[in-house]
Amino acid sequence: MTDRQIPADLTWIRAAPEGEEGPGPWIEIAFGPDELVYLRETGDPTNIVTTTQAKWDAFTKGVIAGEFDHFTELAGEHPVF
Repeated sequence: MTDRQIPADLTWIRAAPEGEEGPGPWIEIAFGPDELVYLRETGDPTNIVTTTQAKWDAFTKGVIAGEFDHFTELAGEHPVF
């Protein structure tokens, strides 16, 4: 996406394991105006990635369907594609 102004009033939702305390690093997500979704890492909150609601929905449906399970098969290693 092109560079755009990040809304100052976003409500960030942290995707942290249940019961975990501390700074992470974890991913945070915010839903903004114009069907935009913002993602950042807690360790670098000024580096924000923007996508569309439609792309975010497709990604989360893929996660639920197991389309990305191969990323977890090699614990601690980078998977080979």
